[in-house]
Amino acid sequence: MTTALTSDKVWEVIEKQNFGVLGMVTAKDEARTAGIVYILDERRLYIGTWTEMWKVRHVRRNPHVSVTIPIHKRVPFMPWIKVPAATITFSGKADVIAALDAPRELLEKLYHGVASDEQKMARYSLIEVTPMGEFLTYGIAMSLLDMRDPQKARKRVPVGV
Repeated sequence: MTTALTSDKVWEVIEKQNFGVLGMVTAKDEARTAGIVYILDERRLYIGTWTEMWKVRHVRRNPHVSVTIPIHKRVPFMPWIKVPAATITFSGKADVIAALDAPRELLEKLYHGVASDEQKMARYSLIEVTPMGEFLTYGIAMSLLDMRDPQKARKRVPVGV
């Protein structure tokens, strides 16, 4: 018997991960994605990046983004069997924050020892993503056998921010 998937459970899974894919739109209205490393703070994702990176330009121009977080799955004791990753996907609003304007504790979480070097931090920005609407999940908090049934594996859960 499976328990109902809740917003809090999805947030717990997001917090345990650190990699995702950020989807955005270019100035030419072309879809683009970028692999990102993030931290979670107060139910917002923070992505550290150089200010001159193209993802910063795209997010400044159009703050509507999507994020997909893959969660690796495997069969215990049989790692050669390929299993699709579970996923959490959501839409969100992104803001670009100059690193020097960000709270010190966020900089420490993202950049560790480099955070105290103001000269280096002047080149960096944070992209803050606030999830909106619903999480679309596949295979979260369920067995590998249940993941085989798309009706059981797919869920929609309110973001609950």
